[in-house]
Amino acid sequence: MRIRVEQEGRVARIALARPEKKNALDRETAHELREALRRVDGDDSVGVVVLSGDGSDFCAGADLQALDAMLEAGPDEHAADAKALGDVFLALRALRMPVIAAVQGRALAGGAGLATACDIVLAHPAAQFGYPEVRIGFVPAMVMTLLRRCVGEKLAFDLVATGRLVGSDDALRIGLVSRVLSAAHFAAEVTDIAEAIARTPATALRLTKRLFYELDALDVSQGIAAGVRANVEARGTVEFQASVRAFTRGHAPKGER
Repeated sequence: MRIRVEQEGRVARIALARPEKKNALDRETAHELREALRRVDGDDSVGVVVLSGDGSDFCAGADLQALDAMLEAGPDEHAADAKALGDVFLALRALRMPVIAAVQGRALAGGAGLATACDIVLAHPAAQFGYPEVRIGFVPAMVMTLLRRCVGEKLAFDLVATGRLVGSDDALRIGLVSRVLSAAHFAAEVTDIAEAIARTPATALRLTKRLFYELDALDVSQGIAAGVRANVEARGTVEFQASVRAFTRGHAPKGER
């Protein structure tokens, strides 16, 4: 098995489990990861997903040995191989619940893309991110769509054209990372953040994520209209109505008044 799935309360943990390969991605790993996401998406007991990598690195990108083995394959076979990873990126965005990437060590090439496809990226201070494909004559094709949305056109092209690595602080500054956590308490802080998100009413989280990415394809007026629809849908949920009643009747927790 290249993927390990565990659940603690409402937090599902999916780990890339190939530390001897720096969690490099091949088609089988991509398929296993896609299947794990499919199973989690259908489980209403899960409120948030944490994606991590075993060992010292999050993910070193494509498995070059696997690529070497198919160098003589035809275009259709190469397209199927690339699509396997693209399907994972799409699945992460389509997943109903938020996905947190917990990044230690290196997240390179497709591995950086995997982190970028998640909704939140929590970085260890020693984490590094990079898109070094051009250095071996390859194209960072699968990651560019998401990277441009995260950091903007000029920075994105700089990263993919130079293949340079950026540390966690620079990654935070340019928008690749959501937060940089402490080195000493990284795992505990990831857990605290995941559990806090998991306590949020599930319907509200799912509507928020759905609308957030739906806005990519809409102009401003269409986006406002989509917001109206999501607003109305949220107002009809049991969680929202109970929270409003608790607040107006003085029963909400003090920190929420």
